[in-house]
Amino acid sequence: MKRSELLRRIGGAAKRRKLAWKLRRQGAQHEIWELDGMTVPIPRHREISERLARAIMADLAGKLGENWWRLS
Repeated sequence: MKRSELLRRIGGAAKRRKLAWKLRRQGAQHEIWELDGMTVPIPRHREISERLARAIMADLAGKLGENWWRLS
């Protein structure tokens, strides 16, 4: 999955649920994003493996709802 697509999906889901989704800081290999108080590291690679993308999306299920990525 492209990194930009992952960020767009998360951002869209956060906006629909009226949650804050903002970039906190940039590192050499990761960007640190925050979703309504939850820290989310996102790799700075153009392509993110499907396995890692699913793991990131599953971590956000507590804030965005179970299986939110399938409903988006």
